[in-house]
Amino acid sequence: MNAVINAEINAVTNREPQAGNAPTVFRNARLVLPNEVVHGSLSVQQGRIHAIDSGATSVASAIDLEGDFLMPGLVEMHTDNFERHLMPRPKVQWATLPALIAHDAEVAAAGITTVFDALGVGDADPDSLRGSTWRDVINTLEHTTRAGLLRADHHLHVRCELPAPNTIELFEPFQGHPRLSLISLMDHTPGQRQWEDVNQARTYFTGKKGWSEAKFQQQLTRSAENQARYAEPHRAFFVQYCQQHGIALASHDDTTEAHVVQAHAEGASMSEFPTTVLAARAAHARGLLTVMGGPNVVRGGSHSGNVAAAELAQLGLLDILSSDYVPASLLGAVLRLVQDGIASMSEAVAMVTHNPARATGLHDRGSLAPGLRADLIQVRVVEMPDGGRHGVVRGVWREGLKVM
Repeated sequence: MNAVINAEINAVTNREPQAGNAPTVFRNARLVLPNEVVHGSLSVQQGRIHAIDSGATSVASAIDLEGDFLMPGLVEMHTDNFERHLMPRPKVQWATLPALIAHDAEVAAAGITTVFDALGVGDADPDSLRGSTWRDVINTLEHTTRAGLLRADHHLHVRCELPAPNTIELFEPFQGHPRLSLISLMDHTPGQRQWEDVNQARTYFTGKKGWSEAKFQQQLTRSAENQARYAEPHRAFFVQYCQQHGIALASHDDTTEAHVVQAHAEGASMSEFPTTVLAARAAHARGLLTVMGGPNVVRGGSHSGNVAAAELAQLGLLDILSSDYVPASLLGAVLRLVQDGIASMSEAVAMVTHNPARATGLHDRGSLAPGLRADLIQVRVVEMPDGGRHGVVRGVWREGLKVM
């Protein structure tokens, strides 16, 4: 595989640079700006947004967007989608390169131009993807990026399962990696946080992972023992690592105020998927950004029986949307919030562009503004007979180059 990728790298390296610095102009677009939506044109030069104008343009070569929305490229900071391609069925591991290419194409088709590939480290279950090394995945990501084979800009989000005995060992390949920009602290021990309702955990593990009831009961006992032994020392290790290396830290599945207080004291800047209004309020009171799942908005509630993302949005407690396990849910959630009157188009789009970009230190993207990266998506909103509205991504540009 590496020989094939290296051949691609050489081909890219030997290509002639693109000639000319003529701007690319998009016209007849509904531009989703930070505080309003205006009909007008936008020009791109050398990979950056050059100018934004309301009304028509006289540039004959301008690309006609036919009245579609032009939005910043979506920024996805927490998606399990790559893992899903790597293990499409329980115990079935797919080859890394085709899994990455398929994942990349899917996120780009969903309008995502910047993606934090969320990779979990630590699992006591030997059959789990998260219980094995990620070294080959990291190497493949590097090779394909250098070869220019990927449509989206990929970063790493390492999800650390604190009670797992092998979490620190499996984190080793990520240490010092320049793409590592976010670490989240997880504890999926049934009986608390996401799985406060043990029956919901049973449904998930026996359904999605194919566990028998006997295996679920065995893991239930083992997970409680591992939590008591490993969770706190592992938590201290990762908190210290983030502090020493300037890595953004997120808590995960906060349920109580005490969970949030601890995360805030440790330097976390985000609370991912708080399971209660109480936790979301506590996070906002302490300046932590709250992250909720797009599928939660689209489906009208949490699949785990926890608080609805739309409820947090109505209360002014939702800052960032993540596609979680369905990349297309980002755009779907935006339109759902707008259709339900919970947020304006600019406010909803900021939850999937500007806010996650700033939260992860990417200050060069996330808005339609001169000087920022020309990561752009063309979106047409389709009205369905049942009254629903769906966004169709018709074009994707990263740094001014069309990738889809």
